[in-house]
Amino acid sequence: MWGARSIGATVLTLVLFATYLGIGALAHDSGFSLGWTLASTAFVWAGPAQIIVITTLGSGATVLQSAIAVTVSAIRLFPMVVSVLPLMRTEQTKRRHLILVAHLTAVTLWVECYRFLPQVPRIRRIAFIHGLGLGLVSVCLVANTIGYTLAANLTPLLAAGMLMLTPLAFLFSTARNCRELADVIALLLGLLLFPLAALLNSGIDILISGVVAGTIAYGVHRARAGVVRVRA
Repeated sequence: MWGARSIGATVLTLVLFATYLGIGALAHDSGFSLGWTLASTAFVWAGPAQIIVITTLGSGATVLQSAIAVTVSAIRLFPMVVSVLPLMRTEQTKRRHLILVAHLTAVTLWVECYRFLPQVPRIRRIAFIHGLGLGLVSVCLVANTIGYTLAANLTPLLAAGMLMLTPLAFLFSTARNCRELADVIALLLGLLLFPLAALLNSGIDILISGVVAGTIAYGVHRARAGVVRVRA
């Protein structure tokens, strides 16, 4: 219940609500049923991956092709899960206790974990994340239903604007949660290098700018850690 109540303490709840209004409308316009739309939200639980599923299947791609595209998209969530799970583990934690947490760890939850979890006793963190994650999913299911129902009155421009709220909110939330110099360097270099990477017309410009910026930030972090050890 503590975790579920916390959905009211983050602006990302409103951002998710607006985003999933757009996803509901997109699913309606692509010919999917409301039940299918709600199931995709509950089981996929990643806005970009759901958009990939809807657009690929809606355009005539096979289930296998859509699955491969979603899998490639979902790889980005793996390091998020790996970085968050140690914040919840105790000596008594078993792997089965982390299954639902791993599923619920999308970008929104990952961002807010670093803000909420320091205030939660470690022994209660898994239960807290269950409440927070399921609370966010419930909000998105409601938004899906409303967006699907109102799809006929939602203009394409408005739907696109709603979907754009998510990456903007993640950007600002990530900036707010930067604690180390390496975090700041990675974020700023990622933003600065993206226009240069886009000139390559590679189709993976975001990946290139992110990997280069993250590698440089990691190098700075290791160099500073080495200096501290030498001084010690």
